[in-house]
Amino acid sequence: MANVESFDLDHTKVQAPYIRLAGVKTTPRGDQISKYDLRLLQPNQAAIDPAALHTLEHLLAGYLRDHLQDVVDVSPMGCRTGMYMAVIGAPDEQGVLRAFESALQEVEAHDRPIPGVSELECGNYRDHNLSAARQHARDALAQGLKVQQTILLER
Repeated sequence: MANVESFDLDHTKVQAPYIRLAGVKTTPRGDQISKYDLRLLQPNQAAIDPAALHTLEHLLAGYLRDHLQDVVDVSPMGCRTGMYMAVIGAPDEQGVLRAFESALQEVEAHDRPIPGVSELECGNYRDHNLSAARQHARDALAQGLKVQQTILLER
C-alpha cells in the first residue's frame, strides 16, 4: 500500500487546535497543491459529533474560501478531530492560520440557515448541528490556534 502522510504523524505529540502543512504535491504540469491539517480537537482524546462535523464542513467550505484564495476542498477527517483543506499553490502558514481563525469566528457567529442543506444540495441534509458546530469553533478560538510542525513517528 502507498505511504499515507497522516500515518507517519505522531498523533500523541501534536497539540490541538492548530493548522499544519500536511504535504505539497506537484502536478505533471507543475502546479502545486498544498494540503493542510486544520485540527480542532486533540487526537485520541475527543471527537466531533458527526452532525456537528457535517455542519462545520458546510460552513468552513464557504468561510475559508472567503478568506483564502484557491481553496480546492475542505473535507472532514475520518477520525473526526478536524478538517483537511487542499489549496492550489503554497500559501504561507501564518496566512492559513489567520484564514482559519477568521473562518472559525464566522462559524461561531453564524445564526442563519446552514448553506447547502436540502435534499437537492446535500447527501445527508438532515444530519446537522449548528449549535454544536458553533461551540467547537468557540472552544478552538478560546484555546488559541497555532502553527503545528509535523512530528514524525520514530520507527
